[in-house]
Amino acid sequence: MNKDYDEWNKMKKIVNKNRTRKLYHKRDIWWCNLGLNVGYEQDGTGKDYDRPALILKDFNQYVCLVIPLTSSSKISKYYIDIGCIGGKKSKAIISQIKLIDTKRLINKVEMLDKEVFNKIRKAVRNLI
Repeated sequence: MNKDYDEWNKMKKIVNKNRTRKLYHKRDIWWCNLGLNVGYEQDGTGKDYDRPALILKDFNQYVCLVIPLTSSSKISKYYIDIGCIGGKKSKAIISQIKLIDTKRLINKVEMLDKEVFNKIRKAVRNLI
């Protein structure tokens, strides 16, 4: 598949220039401009290169650790079922953990249930 990095670069400049910092917390699920990435790294989708992501760790107002989400039905130890998010069955792709600048946060979808979040954290700890 050919990726149009020039188009993503245009969007990335807009994200960097125009975004204000958002108030966010761990367990939040946000739509994020994850962009167009290299190889098998999880991309955002659509014209805004966005996808939902779970905030795993809130470091400060500038950066946070996220796990991209997918509605894929793929079965893997790295795809953890988290229930329905925004009306779609969703999975956290724990192998795709990523540090992002909070300027990438677009809008909050919801907050993940504590039990499910703890299941994700345990799976991440076991990953390492």
